[in-house]
Amino acid sequence: MVDTASAPLAPPAPLIRPTLAFALRHPAHFIALGAGSGLARKAPGTVGTLWAWAAFAILQPYLNDAGWAALIGLGTLVGWWACTVTARHMGIADSGHIVWDEVVAFWLVLWLVTPASFGAQLVAFALFRLFDAVKVGPMAWADRTFKGFGPRGGFGILLDDFAAAGCTLLVIALWRF
Repeated sequence: MVDTASAPLAPPAPLIRPTLAFALRHPAHFIALGAGSGLARKAPGTVGTLWAWAAFAILQPYLNDAGWAALIGLGTLVGWWACTVTARHMGIADSGHIVWDEVVAFWLVLWLVTPASFGAQLVAFALFRLFDAVKVGPMAWADRTFKGFGPRGGFGILLDDFAAAGCTLLVIALWRF
């Protein structure tokens, strides 16, 4: 007889596309799936980033720099937990439907480029999506090094998007210079 109580838990069979019921089943799912924006059938990362942009526009009048720093910091910590739990429940180490990583990373970009015109924010959006999708350099390293389940994998889900945010900010800084 095999002792299953002490055996490591294997992830469940992969859940390829999460549903609204899945998103509402656990608070971590709702957060990691970007309040439902990650449920998009096509380009959930782009939809999640658009959701982040809209949320930023709504919150911007109410938050000062300390508020944004706190929200992004807390969002990162809570997101680490939510992404870890949701990836495990989905059985996929880094599902494209998990978009909280895009949300907090793009909030960071928008916060650091503000004040910026709509056009400048649109350029930031396009650069961020490019760096997030292409996964070269630091994004590829983060994606490859921290892939998996558990806290390390949850951290990796966030890290490659923060690397994309860093590259976006670097390009914008060089452009402004």
